[in-house]
Amino acid sequence: MAETIDELTVSYREGDLETVQELDKVVLSKGAWTTILFRYRDWDRAKEVYGPEKYSIRRYQKRNGQYQQQSKFNISSRAQAQTLIAALQKWVAAD
Repeated sequence: MAETIDELTVSYREGDLETVQELDKVVLSKGAWTTILFRYRDWDRAKEVYGPEKYSIRRYQKRNGQYQQQSKFNISSRAQAQTLIAALQKWVAAD
């Protein structure tokens, strides 16, 4: 369990192999409820290379000094990310 926001990650190792490689993260909100946008890629065992970039928005709650993941939304492709960006830009510009 992570005690600080800096310790929160999507990176994952199986032995010596990093099967989920975190490329970047942006903290969207801090506090008892913290939201983080991660950029990452998965290891493709068949091809023995990392796959395309993916994105994940994860929500954590801090309880008893430890952050616990409460929810996540994975953006599985660049096209889906671009559609999300376009929708947000349109909505923000309308205000």
